[in-house]
Amino acid sequence: MYMTLFMLTLDCFGQTKAVTDKGEEVILYDNGTWKSLEKKTGWETRLDTLKFTKPASSKFLVKSSVVDNGIWLDPKVWQFKKGKEGDAMEYKFTLTGQDAYAMFISERTQIPLNTLEEVALKNAVDAAPDAKLIKQEVRNINGLTVYLLQMEGTISGINFVYYGYYYSDENGTVQFVTYTAKNLLKKYLPEMESLLNGFVKL
Repeated sequence: MYMTLFMLTLDCFGQTKAVTDKGEEVILYDNGTWKSLEKKTGWETRLDTLKFTKPASSKFLVKSSVVDNGIWLDPKVWQFKKGKEGDAMEYKFTLTGQDAYAMFISERTQIPLNTLEEVALKNAVDAAPDAKLIKQEVRNINGLTVYLLQMEGTISGINFVYYGYYYSDENGTVQFVTYTAKNLLKKYLPEMESLLNGFVKL
């Protein structure tokens, strides 16, 4: 998220308070992350929610056996396989012949939508200690309100980008995340978004 800062006030703990061009008060941290100081607006009432629907080419439905969600995809573009027993992910996806991937992580526990960002960032930091949040949006995907998060981090010396949807309701929680090397994001982002936009309620 890129922010225009109108006011800066230094905090005694190495943090910076700022006001965005939308009037939102935030704290900026030295590692590039930030946190809102204001109570978040209910997701269903956000006026800046972006709407997307599944691509017409996505005609194959992959169903979750954990939650009542699925993914419409183009099997000529994306290959998938079920996660092994004990894996955190229910499904893994691979962009055919390319270096972009996705994982579908599902659980029956409901997580409040406004705390999903913290959970997602913690999971990213566990894998890549230098992980940081780059972008966040609220989106309407096929009628579902989801959180889009883009995070970057380094694993084994490789700079990765995680770009995914986070969703939760009374039936459980889904982390549907695509990822690739940072230098390949521009090349693969259209296909990554097409896969993500196939996310539906069954």
